[in-house]
Amino acid sequence: MMQRSLRAFAALAMAGALFGQSASTKQPKPKSQKEVDAFNAMISAPDDDARIAGAENLLTKFADTEFKPLALYIAASAAQSKNDFEKMVIYGERALEADPKMYGVMLMMASGYASKTKEFDFDKDEKLGKADKFANDGIALVKTAPKPNPALSDEQWEVARKEFIAQGLEALGMSATVRKKYDAAAASYKEALATQPKPDPTTMLRLASSLNSLGKWEEALPLLEKVRDSPDAVPVVKQAAAQERVKALMAQKKAATPPPPPPTPKP
Repeated sequence: MMQRSLRAFAALAMAGALFGQSASTKQPKPKSQKEVDAFNAMISAPDDDARIAGAENLLTKFADTEFKPLALYIAASAAQSKNDFEKMVIYGERALEADPKMYGVMLMMASGYASKTKEFDFDKDEKLGKADKFANDGIALVKTAPKPNPALSDEQWEVARKEFIAQGLEALGMSATVRKKYDAAAASYKEALATQPKPDPTTMLRLASSLNSLGKWEEALPLLEKVRDSPDAVPVVKQAAAQERVKALMAQKKAATPPPPPPTPKP
């Protein structure tokens, strides 16, 4: 999920349209060369910690910068990359205060809450409610968002838009999975796969797991074999897919095995 978020952002950044994570039509403008230098230092920072430091430096030195929402988005993305959920939420909430139309932040927050919430968390319903709201609001915004920059081709924008929408759909699937609503989860994962410009092995794995939970092994097995054979699947995803495949095969075999005959009554 995180990799798709970064790909969507990269598609926008490469086209010189760094503001595409918001449905706002206002383009920020720098007020001085020093502000431009601070912004460029943040963008070109070599790692996540340096990006966070660059964002903080920009916001501290230029409190009235119009790049505040973007700086906070970059800081939130870096925190997400570091697997620092609490800091990601802090930066994400600040970004949405600065620009309530930042669908990129909404979808990041949706993914974060959905992936970090566990079945027995005392505040599970509250966190999953946030995940669902962020996902639905983000999807609605990105569906109608204008192309953020003329430098971005229609094709590039469509690819980025689909990546964002798929991210929201997958977050809804993860949220439903935690609730053990496997029908709803499978439906969201299927829609996410259909939306993704390139089907993601992790999404296929999550869909197959939901189908296994529903007893739909015949549907799950082909997906798991695609994950197994995918050059894009990382080792941990391939390992999880192998485990799900064994589970599906064993359940399928058990279902196909006739029950033993009843004992013969004694005369």
